[in-house]
Amino acid sequence: MSIKYFSEDIVFPKLKRRKTSGWINSVIHSEGKYSGDISFVFCSDAYLLEINKEFLMHDYYTDIVTFDYVVGDLISGDIFISIERIVENSIEFQTTFENELSRVLVHGVLHLIGYKDKNENDKLLMTEKENYYIKVLIDS
Repeated sequence: MSIKYFSEDIVFPKLKRRKTSGWINSVIHSEGKYSGDISFVFCSDAYLLEINKEFLMHDYYTDIVTFDYVVGDLISGDIFISIERIVENSIEFQTTFENELSRVLVHGVLHLIGYKDKNENDKLLMTEKENYYIKVLIDS
């Protein structure tokens, strides 16, 4: 089982791959699940917009699209992340690029684990989990 990182139509962002992969694995195991194959694909807004339109029938920009290939407790999927959106969000939320990227990485993994964010209660729980696991990353 592995975590892989790819880029489409952008320069690959600075990322400590080994540390990030270890962190993602620890999130999965902390939630009582097992790590399968996960691919993170970093891309532009335009690239992610096309994925959003083609596969989800959504005609709007987003920071992340997650494709879930989970089987039972084995967490697998493809997670597409717009680096342009991460930069804009980091400015809007007055945080660092690294912090915002970490938030979106774990957000995608939490979706694979089964967390939702469609209603207010789900969003609150998702944000609580993101904050907790970002603190774990910072403290490691």
